Amino acid sequence: MKPVESTDAGVTPATVLAGIRRTRLVAIVRGNDGGAAARAAMAAMEEGFQYVEIALTTPDALEAITSVRAAAPAGSFVGAGTVLSKQDVDDVVAAGGQFIVTPSLAPSIEAAAGRGIPVLAGALTPSESLEAMNRGATAVKLFPASIGGPGYLKAVRDPFPDIPFIAVGGVGLGEAAGYWDAGAVAVGLGGPLFGDAASGGDLEGMRERARKFLALAGEYNGRSAEILR
Repeated sequence: MKPVESTDAGVTPATVLAGIRRTRLVAIVRGNDGGAAARAAMAAMEEGFQYVEIALTTPDALEAITSVRAAAPAGSFVGAGTVLSKQDVDDVVAAGGQFIVTPSLAPSIEAAAGRGIPVLAGALTPSESLEAMNRGATAVKLFPASIGGPGYLKAVRDPFPDIPFIAVGGVGLGEAAGYWDAGAVAVGLGGPLFGDAASGGDLEGMRERARKFLALAGEYNGRSAEILR
C-alpha cells in the first residue's frame, strides 16, 4: 500500500492540541498483531475517537498506520507511539503518521518538532516536563500517571499552569474525570480501552468501552460548560 503524505494542511501542533483539548481523549493501540491493531484502531475511530496512536512496538506498526490512515473517517488523526529516534520519525512520516508520542525525553522530540510535527512527549517529573516543552513538545504526556494519580498531576502542574498535560498509564473509566479535574487536557487510554483487542481479542467489548469513555468525556465537557456560564 502506498504511504499517505503526513504533511496534510491543517495538521499543526496548534490544531492537534486544540482538538485533543476539545475531545479530552487519546487512544493508545499496542498489541502483538499489526492487523488486529489496525482493526482495533479503526473500531475506536468508528465509535468516535478522533486521536489514535499505534505504538511502534506493535509488529508491522508502520503498515498498520498506513492502512488506518487511508481508511480513517474524516476528522480523525492517526499517530505513532513509542517513537524514539530520528529514524523512527522518518519512518512514521513515510507511513502517513500525523503526530508522534514518546515515552520519555527521546531524540525524536526535537526531530519531529523541527519538522512541525505535533509531539506528545513523555515525562514524569517537573524537570522533565519543562525540558520536554523546551525541546519543542506540543504537550507533555505524564507517564506513568498512575504512579501518583491526580494529586501528583496537580502538584506537577501547579508551577507550570501553561503546560498542557495528558495523563497516561493506568487511566480507566473511574479515574479519567479525576485527572481532568486536576488539570489534564486529556487522558491517554491503552489497556483500559482496548483490552486484548489489539492482539486479536474482543473487539465488541472494546467498542462498548469506547462508547462509555466518549460519553464520559461528553458529560464532563457539558458540566464544564455549565460552570463557565
